[in-house]
Amino acid sequence: MPNEQPRRARRTFDKTFKRDVVALLLKGGQQVEQLAQEMGVSQWNLRDWREQHGPSAPARATGQLENELRATDSRHDHPIAPNRLAGTAALQQHDQAWVTDITDVPTEEGWLYVAGVMDRWSRRVVGLAMAEHLRTELVGAALQQAHTHRRPASGCLHHTDRGYQYASAEYRRLIAARRLEASMSRAGNCYDNAAMESIWSTLKNELVHRQTFATRAHARAAIFGYVEVFYNRQRLHSAHNRKSPVDFENQNN
Repeated sequence: MPNEQPRRARRTFDKTFKRDVVALLLKGGQQVEQLAQEMGVSQWNLRDWREQHGPSAPARATGQLENELRATDSRHDHPIAPNRLAGTAALQQHDQAWVTDITDVPTEEGWLYVAGVMDRWSRRVVGLAMAEHLRTELVGAALQQAHTHRRPASGCLHHTDRGYQYASAEYRRLIAARRLEASMSRAGNCYDNAAMESIWSTLKNELVHRQTFATRAHARAAIFGYVEVFYNRQRLHSAHNRKSPVDFENQNN
């Protein structure tokens, strides 16, 4: 028909993306409408995905959701540091505050867990570690890399969520030995660590959801290249007046 308009292509989302969004919804306690807007999906899609992939779905009975959420499991008896990040003044230079978090990446061999440390001022990832486990050694390796490369002055704020790895005695000893000041998010408040959550969302949208990793080694190499070569040195950030984190640091030192 001459007046018929071309039909707009329907946007599709793979199962991994849906599960990641549902996990973020359940972990962070955000409202459906707000998270849907942030992720570029409709709130009706998000509600459907929650029914399909949330804890009430039959496929979740085997603990699949728990596997995705245990990276930030705060059900433990370890001490919790106060949220010092929320009370800090505007940051003026690098290595005044670091934020850190863990995410998971699916491969055909199984999950690969990724721990990162980011400079909160420049948004440069300064520590990165990957493993097939969630033991404290994973986050400790990311912290050690960050400290070796940056050598921050005493008192650099080190902000995490309340996950058991970050609250463990082993990790608290690592922080104290490096003269960092511990800070933890408030219970159930994803906004306290939003900057670190944001890079995981970007990593998954721009890299992980666009391919299937046959092996953990394949995923490792791709993630390292994305973070070290592209994200830190090439990807432009609106918060930095369209500069990459490395360029922003170099121009403001």
